[in-house]
Amino acid sequence: MQAIGPLQLNPGELLGWVAALGAGLLIGIERERSQPDEQSSAGVRSFALASLAGAVAAHFGEVALVAALLAVGALAVAGYLRTRDTDPGITTELALLLSLLLGALAVREPALASALAVLVVLLLAAKARLHGFVRRVLSEQELQHGLWLAASVLVVLPLLPDRPLPWLGRLNPHVLWTLAVLLMVIQSLGHIALRRLGPLRGLALTGLFGGFVSSTATIAAMAQRAREHPSWFDACLAGALWSNVATVAQLAVMAAVVSPGLLAWLAPALALAGAATLVIGLWSAREARRHGEARPPAMGMAGQPFSARAALVFAAAVGVVLFVADLARARFGGSGVLAATALAGFADAHASAVSALQLHASGALAAGFAALCVGGAFSTNAISKVVAAASGGSARFTRWLAASQAAMVLAFWAGLALAPWLRLILTGSAG
Repeated sequence: MQAIGPLQLNPGELLGWVAALGAGLLIGIERERSQPDEQSSAGVRSFALASLAGAVAAHFGEVALVAALLAVGALAVAGYLRTRDTDPGITTELALLLSLLLGALAVREPALASALAVLVVLLLAAKARLHGFVRRVLSEQELQHGLWLAASVLVVLPLLPDRPLPWLGRLNPHVLWTLAVLLMVIQSLGHIALRRLGPLRGLALTGLFGGFVSSTATIAAMAQRAREHPSWFDACLAGALWSNVATVAQLAVMAAVVSPGLLAWLAPALALAGAATLVIGLWSAREARRHGEARPPAMGMAGQPFSARAALVFAAAVGVVLFVADLARARFGGSGVLAATALAGFADAHASAVSALQLHASGALAAGFAALCVGGAFSTNAISKVVAAASGGSARFTRWLAASQAAMVLAFWAGLALAPWLRLILTGSAG
């Protein structure tokens, strides 16, 4: 009879067993501290043993793991039946089953199992905050929009084909929907920040976040409010000017997502335009504080986290501009694309600019010419903002807004003119 030698464990296997034990202990400590003794159906030792049982079962194979899962599941049901009168929740029982699975996972992926164990403990420890957020902070409208956003990312986006479709004018539906989702995410982040900081931060904050939805519409609303309440003139002007900061920031993000290669051409222009808008916005906010005006209520983003309609219209506008620009390029060459994107910029700078970015990403436009198209859309959209201010605001408001738009556009074109020289300098330095 051959004697069986001692069990040999390599460092990787030993780390898996340690991770399994650590995961069970970590979850067990949180569960035992969070519940009174008379309500606890499983403590720190139970969780540690369940996690080790999962590791042992995974070591023997799938059949042993299923048997261990059924056994621990039966024990969890028995524990729930004993404590359901005082603690009707099943969080502890689910955590016990999860500890078993994490122990099994630790045998193969100790790092992943450890990270998931920490995440589980954070989720369990945040019970009071999560319940308070869901019941007292989160509104019904925000919940619905959150579900729509989750469905857009997790359901619709994976189903869309990620290739140009001939019957759709060679448009890529995956890219178009990604842009719509991106706009909804940006709007949601602005809504969260507005809820967190409160409306008393003034119209400057509202203008900044409203600019992510539509800077032109935000400027029109601010101009109208300034005419109705002359004492709020500087605050409304600050909101209108801060919406330009959102325009530049959103354009930079979309350039990085759609065409990272073109971002090197646009970086100086976006940096100078962003600096100009930021300086003007800070000056306007300082003027509003210096004059000590009453703080009006927040507008624009206070109702809903994002506008799905605006996101869909934006994606549709990008598709139409891409289709028209491709036809113009085929018929008239590069000049047709430049004219099409510039004209479309009167309606939406981002939709038109992203169209040029997408054409460059697909190889249809050279980098320098695509940057010119973005500049054309950026410039014509600035004209639309001045028209929006004039349509609802006073002449004084329009003059200030026009001056800020001129400074922003000049800064953008100055940066665009410097881009080739900067690239040449950087290339020469690298060489």
